[in-house]
Amino acid sequence: MTTDPAARIPPGTRAEIGAVNFAITRLLGAATGGAPPNLFTTLARHRSLFRRWLRFAGALMPGGLLPREDSELLILRVAHNCGCDYEWHHHERIALGVGLTAEEIQRVRRGPEGVDWSPRRAQLLAAADELHARHTISDTVWSQLDVLFSNEELIELCLLVGHYEMLAMTLNALQVAPDRLPAGRMPVGMRMLESIIVRRGRGAERSSS
Repeated sequence: MTTDPAARIPPGTRAEIGAVNFAITRLLGAATGGAPPNLFTTLARHRSLFRRWLRFAGALMPGGLLPREDSELLILRVAHNCGCDYEWHHHERIALGVGLTAEEIQRVRRGPEGVDWSPRRAQLLAAADELHARHTISDTVWSQLDVLFSNEELIELCLLVGHYEMLAMTLNALQVAPDRLPAGRMPVGMRMLESIIVRRGRGAERSSS
């Protein structure tokens, strides 16, 4: 893992985060193609909350209903709006792996106005901006979203943006150090991990229905 003397809470060691969390962070590091990410080894200091948060986060992404390109577009806009470089750099790689182009990823920084977005993507970006600035979505934007997305997807959209805003604030406040990420797209191991999370989420849905 990388460390930084400016980090307000440094990444935890095996002794500090416990054997279970240590194994989880190692698995996540292997899936992302590098060392255990500093985000995970820092949050894992809160041992029980870390595992509960992982389950919730996985249910939103990659286990959610929104197409992965849509969810990554939203997450990147959140990272930009919150000035969270850590979140941006990780999801820049993931976005490339799920189908967004490098040019589209850079266009996210310019927002929904004045660029050649499809109506669907323009409204997603507008929703992320309004939730960030106003903590709600205007009737104008909602009426457009309501045509494009199901009720379940709209609920998920709000929770996804809120979750990654929360995560960006945590990363910024704790001053979590950047990770040394391998160049290129999301590695195969990450895709395999995502598919496991999605399958487990669908199994849980069937058992609770």
